[in-house]
Amino acid sequence: MQFLLDLVIAGLLALQDYVATHVLTCLIPAFLLAGAMVAFINQQAILSVLGEKANKWKSFSLAGLASFFVAACSCTVIPVSSGLFYSGAAVGVAFIILWVAPSANILSLIYTGNILGYEIVVARVIASLLMAFVVGYVMTVFFGKEKRETVAAFQADDAPQGILARPHLILLVLILLSLLLPNYIGQTGAYLTKVIIWGVATLVLAAYAWKALSREEIASWLRESWWFIRIIFPLLLGGVFLVGVIGKLLPEEWIRAWLGGNGVTASFLATMIGAISYFATMTEAPFVDTLMKLGMGKGPALTLLLTGPGLSLPNWIAIARVFGVKKAVVYVITIIILGTFVGWFFGNFIL
Repeated sequence: MQFLLDLVIAGLLALQDYVATHVLTCLIPAFLLAGAMVAFINQQAILSVLGEKANKWKSFSLAGLASFFVAACSCTVIPVSSGLFYSGAAVGVAFIILWVAPSANILSLIYTGNILGYEIVVARVIASLLMAFVVGYVMTVFFGKEKRETVAAFQADDAPQGILARPHLILLVLILLSLLLPNYIGQTGAYLTKVIIWGVATLVLAAYAWKALSREEIASWLRESWWFIRIIFPLLLGGVFLVGVIGKLLPEEWIRAWLGGNGVTASFLATMIGAISYFATMTEAPFVDTLMKLGMGKGPALTLLLTGPGLSLPNWIAIARVFGVKKAVVYVITIIILGTFVGWFFGNFIL
């Protein structure tokens, strides 16, 4: 009975930490951004740049490079990626953003360099991009020909030619600032500093929206945002609770014993630990540093740096709910295979 109680307490503590430090400054602006993308982005224009018929080299490169500047964790990025997907972007593009933004954003790269050195940062960038292109290609092969009613509905002749009207573009920039500024400016201060930065940015955003948008546009934006909240948020909470329970069950001695060296087994185990656990942006670096001091190899360390923030159990569940179970299964299996290979290859031949 006491053991079960300890597991419940571990899950609740993980949930408490997640709600206290992520809902305001991460999830709320992410949901607002996703809703605004669906409500205001001209899907016909998106199709020409990032759609299934667009040049894959250009669209994948654009998605991968742009994702480096989105400081998002594996959960926060889901509404951003899905918002772009439902705005008409190709499935490969959406899943590249879903992978690169949490696994190798510039904020986490800088922090990783300060702790682990810039050799592993370069490896992380290269590995993340290589994995992104493979992920984009795999998702395109499996799901690129699927028909989407949301895209077809926006083929009207009277659709605007630009991707965004100017007021909507400014709105998206302000939402993006409310998402990024707390992490970029307040990264070294107390969490209250992030909340204050977020609060100021959100007030500016609200004032602009009230002045520049019609009441119908605001209602449409909030309605789309609420759809993402309703679908994703409960699953994230349940997933975080499960991660807390799993963390309590997983013996620390076992982790130390099996992650040494650069073999396939060590890389696979590091991949699975990262794929199941939840790491907020930048928290993976000190965790990996601790394990490396205990003997973990550089290959498994690189794998954990990628899959730790890039995947998580809450991430799996939410992806399945938003994109569908088949897409989630193919994506997660692809990342696990690639993560294992990257850890083995970079550990033995690069690092």
